[in-house]
Amino acid sequence: MIYNSAREWRNAARKKVLFFGMSGLGKTYVSNILRDEGDWFHYSIDYRIGTRYMGEYITDNAKAEAMKVPFLRELLLSDSIFIGSNISFNNLTPVSTYLGKPGNPDLGGLGIDEYRRRQEQFRLAEIHALLDTEYFIDRAKRLYQYPNFICDTGGSICEWVDPNDPNDQILSELSRHTLMIWIQGDEAHTAELIKRFDKAPKPMSYQAEFLARVWAEYLQQYDLRDNNVNPNEFIRWTYAQALAHRQPRYEAMAANWGITVTADDVNKIRDGSDFDELIERTLENINS
Repeated sequence: MIYNSAREWRNAARKKVLFFGMSGLGKTYVSNILRDEGDWFHYSIDYRIGTRYMGEYITDNAKAEAMKVPFLRELLLSDSIFIGSNISFNNLTPVSTYLGKPGNPDLGGLGIDEYRRRQEQFRLAEIHALLDTEYFIDRAKRLYQYPNFICDTGGSICEWVDPNDPNDQILSELSRHTLMIWIQGDEAHTAELIKRFDKAPKPMSYQAEFLARVWAEYLQQYDLRDNNVNPNEFIRWTYAQALAHRQPRYEAMAANWGITVTADDVNKIRDGSDFDELIERTLENINS
């Protein structure tokens, strides 16, 4: 780790951290608090994915839908209107909408082959965005004079790494430049996330092997064909399994590459001093 003790953290001229863990446990919450302090640069992996690596996919998909409407088609072909993505730190909907859900097209679903294609696009985009971290650390200091840096990752980071491989390319790169911090939830947090997801199911990215397994199991269990699947029902059915699949991967990432803080502790943070004290205390406990 780049800070091996509370003293090193406390005395660091530049503090560089990366948050990882399940979506909804506080990564962006604490990132926003630190950014608002004025001396932290907030690098959002999901924002980078949506603007740099999947921006054209998102825009072209919107144009393809618009081309189905004769009135809009005529305006597009004559360059009379412009269609773009209004993505922001607080609105990443264009990314999730493009990612979509597999199943019956009449219910808003994507064919499974197209869904898998977009999943692979997202996987590559997220890997590229993660490996851009060093560039943004330098950019934050050189261009904007921010002394401190936050990398706010998506929940799927654990899908593309092998936390037990000491030579893993992504984790080696990230740990060389940041203190990797797992925001760990407990069973109550997991239950709340499942409840929240059940009310408003949102597209997710999945490891290809995991997706192949759960898709086949779902079709067999409910005796369905690909195009008869209700998209929302499938991702609801899959969500708890996805969390269970990711949990040991996060745990291994923290054990081998970083530190662990609890979601409850993160939710108590109100300013930068609270955050500094939490990390200092965590590092002290590791070395005691």
